[in-house]
Amino acid sequence: MDGYFRLGMVNQHKHLLKPGDQCIGGGYYHFDFVSNRILLDRESYDFGRPKWYLLETLKVPSTYRGMRIVYSYDDGFHDDFCVSEELQIEYYD
Repeated sequence: MDGYFRLGMVNQHKHLLKPGDQCIGGGYYHFDFVSNRILLDRESYDFGRPKWYLLETLKVPSTYRGMRIVYSYDDGFHDDFCVSEELQIEYYD
């Protein structure tokens, strides 16, 4: 709920959580280095789609500084959500 963006190779999204954390959704990612983007899509089996509307600020690891973050609903009803334009981004180490 604090808006920390976490990426990892895990079997379930709950494995990315620290004690006391709550998750507002998840999905899958891949890097598009040509266009300098992190592309997000689909949804977490255990937490559903990200609930971006619950956040004002997204805290992103400083490793990804300068990359655009885009979530694709890929459902035919929603346009892509450019996370890095719609939310304030704060970087952390």
